[in-house]
Amino acid sequence: MTDQPEVLIRVENGVGCITLNRPKAIHALNRSMCEIMTAALLAWRDDASVASVLIDHAGERGFCAGGDIRMIAESGAGDASEAKAFFLAEYRLNHLMFEYPKPITAIVDGIVMGGGVGISEPAPVRIATERTTYAMPETGIGLFPDVGGGWFLPRLPGQTGVWLALTGARLKAVDTVALGIHTHFVASDVTTALKEELLAAPSDPAAVADRVSGSPGPSPLAAHREAIDRLFAFDTVEEIFAALEADGSEWAQSQLATLKTKSPQSLKVSLRQIRAGAIMATFADNMAMEYALGGRVVRTHDFQEGVRAVIVDKDNAPKWSPATIEQVGDDLLDELFAPLPDNEKWTPLP
Repeated sequence: MTDQPEVLIRVENGVGCITLNRPKAIHALNRSMCEIMTAALLAWRDDASVASVLIDHAGERGFCAGGDIRMIAESGAGDASEAKAFFLAEYRLNHLMFEYPKPITAIVDGIVMGGGVGISEPAPVRIATERTTYAMPETGIGLFPDVGGGWFLPRLPGQTGVWLALTGARLKAVDTVALGIHTHFVASDVTTALKEELLAAPSDPAAVADRVSGSPGPSPLAAHREAIDRLFAFDTVEEIFAALEADGSEWAQSQLATLKTKSPQSLKVSLRQIRAGAIMATFADNMAMEYALGGRVVRTHDFQEGVRAVIVDKDNAPKWSPATIEQVGDDLLDELFAPLPDNEKWTPLP
């Protein structure tokens, strides 16, 4: 056991510093961590002595592997009240960062998935290293790419956001920088010097990142961009499956094989989420949709089964229900996406 706080908060030379400090869990977010970060950001928002914010992590294993999935699943097996309270705090933090009036820099050195994407993607300056591994792997556990995925993913080039959401593909910095998921590349052994420069010039972190960053190299994904944009452009999962099947290329068959391991329910939920998020007017509208969706999805068979198979028993053999995409009807999706009553809706921080 340790008495170290799970998030370290301090101000150095005009920079509000947030360091995730739960390294054994790869800094997986819980409600108290979200509340600590929110309190710090609110305190610094109108503090003239704080010019910008830096978010990073302790240890070597990664930036943030996601949220506290075990807690969410245990809560979802009951009334989901604890899961909803976590989503409320987490999504309010995501929105606060998205609307924040001062520049935020996130250094995502290592694993950044799920909830880690939610606290880095809203930052105007997003720095990856050669150790960065980015993914939104939720369809593999019966969930969907929340924490703003419905907003950020459809705004990536072409259909890459749909492909990432459905397949859960993992990308390195060469591809995340090429797609604009991250704004800069810095070698991991330069991050200490980068932080020193950020502290020396707190009011303009983008200029510092521009000066220190380099090229991560050519993007391996570039060779598949045309196929992604062509094969993932449809509004139904059935059409995407059919297009991949008809294409016949080795790459398309590999994508189809991957998709067939995912929760059919999650595939359909995620595609509808992304198509809906693409036309929403505000980030807050998207977060309200995801909050209503999240509170329902965590109570479904597929989420409970996905967490069992991947995280609890680790047999990686989930038994999805419905078992095929054809069995996931629009009536089920309509129930999951239905707006909440006014007294239960997600709202931003006052």
